[in-house]
Amino acid sequence: MAVKFEKKGSALRVMIQGDFDMKICAQLKKEIDAILDREMIHQVIFDLTFVPFIDSSGLGVILGRYRKLAPTGGKVTLVGANRQVYRILELSGFTKVMSVEKETMREAR
Repeated sequence: MAVKFEKKGSALRVMIQGDFDMKICAQLKKEIDAILDREMIHQVIFDLTFVPFIDSSGLGVILGRYRKLAPTGGKVTLVGANRQVYRILELSGFTKVMSVEKETMREAR
């Protein structure tokens, strides 16, 4: 599992490579929250292009950042989800409360 962070203006892009599951969630949450606490971030973009699988722990990390940003008008955006990951996000109701963009260039891995 590899995670990279990229800040542009008031947006933080979180690029995840590998399964987005309980193995990485506690540390990832700490790292994102530390950035949110010290920077003026209004949007977190989770780049899921290289995420073949997401479990409830990964969903919890995303939802927690959504709840942290929403009261101040901030937003969470999910990009690059393959078919399987998109379906999990859709069934979990994420597509109704935040912007979720499917992977368009490749078939699901």
